[in-house]
Amino acid sequence: MMDAPEEAAWLQRAAEGDESAFVLLVEKHQDRVYGTVARMLGQDHVSEAEDVAQQVFLRVFRAAGRYRPEAKFTTWLFTICRNCVWTHLKKAGRWHRDEPVSGEDGGELDPLDALPDPEAADAASGMLRKEMVGTLEKAIAELPESQRMALILRQYEQLDYEEIARVLDQSVPGVKSLLFRARTRLRAALDEYLQGT
Repeated sequence: MMDAPEEAAWLQRAAEGDESAFVLLVEKHQDRVYGTVARMLGQDHVSEAEDVAQQVFLRVFRAAGRYRPEAKFTTWLFTICRNCVWTHLKKAGRWHRDEPVSGEDGGELDPLDALPDPEAADAASGMLRKEMVGTLEKAIAELPESQRMALILRQYEQLDYEEIARVLDQSVPGVKSLLFRARTRLRAALDEYLQGT
């Protein structure tokens, strides 16, 4: 999704005290921010996700005057989102330490693609899908934070490698390595289901 030029203008107006401009910005991006925060914190922490998403926008408002249009707005926004989520996880004692980044190529094979068709009609298939989705959500929640954030930004937010690299303050090969390791862990978690596909 490309940034609209209006976002820089909204931020500028917000920095000058125009709350209506800030409301427009929040309305445009609140679903993306909340979705990313909720996926990072996991399904058992919905109320925390609402609080952290509010913190993200509070920080955006406070930093509005420091935004420079040469940086893509969503990169800036998701960097603030990352910082808020990681701070929250550390304070809550739920921080998973990442492994050092190595040189895996981060191939695009994705275990999420192996989930059964959501339109499948029979009850057994629906139960299997529900069980698989639960297993997948648990596996995503157990990923180290950098891997989880890279996966969420790539899979759900459709960001390219370069933008994810800027959000995570990593190199593009580092992002590909994070994604490779995340997908490897997810494939292992879904192995019993994938064997039957």
